Amino acid sequence: MAFNFRNRKVIVTGGANGIGLAISRGFAGADAAVWIFDLPGEKPSEVASSIGAKACIANVTDRDSLEKAFDEAGDPDIVIVNAGIAVPHSLSATTTEDWNRTLAVNLTGAFNTVQAAVERMKPRGGGAIVLTASTNSYDGEQDLIAYNASKAGLLGILHTAANELGPYGIRINAVCPGLIHTRLTAPQFSDANLLGPYLKQIPLGRGGKPDEVAQAVLFLASESASYITGATLFVDGGQMACKFACWDEKKAVFDGERWQRRSS
Repeated sequence: MAFNFRNRKVIVTGGANGIGLAISRGFAGADAAVWIFDLPGEKPSEVASSIGAKACIANVTDRDSLEKAFDEAGDPDIVIVNAGIAVPHSLSATTTEDWNRTLAVNLTGAFNTVQAAVERMKPRGGGAIVLTASTNSYDGEQDLIAYNASKAGLLGILHTAANELGPYGIRINAVCPGLIHTRLTAPQFSDANLLGPYLKQIPLGRGGKPDEVAQAVLFLASESASYITGATLFVDGGQMACKFACWDEKKAVFDGERWQRRSS
């Protein structure tokens, strides 16, 4: 599906790397005026320049920083709430610092971004917001208790905001990516012994690409989704629809990246 966002201003938090960069690139390629909000260490200005976008230094956990970035970018038509972190630890090993930092970025940062966006969208009579949630919003993947709790919390923001913002013509939806090949997940993708068993649980037999998430985000932000709000869209290769392993070594082979059916 080809999208056209000409004359639309799009803000992407955490837009300088991984899924966020794919989203930023996707909107830029669809003629949107894209603004990347990210931390200095991610070099947002350099990244933005490479895709024909603009950038602001912004920390979603710091409301003043975020408000200044919104003021510099100007009132948006579309906001992608994507900034997030993950600190893998077991429940017992998760420190208060780990917990607070993860929720500050993933949940409070999302609240800050949504609230700041809404303040600017209401006077304009509408807009679209897309949250980057996760399959972990629903399941309890081990060693990610803070991340899982924060992503589950995003659905509370989603459902409440959809109810409150609909009368203002503001739509809000979420994508729920599964295992996507990014900097964060590079260790999992480089370990075939870990990856093979994990991908057995995914009907499409492989991990996803950031661009595949970006296309789902563009759809939810577009007029093609004009009657969709409060919804979650899984981008997970069917993982959440699969209760047991759906690949069998007798009928399939793992080539180091994906499962494929054996030729008969």
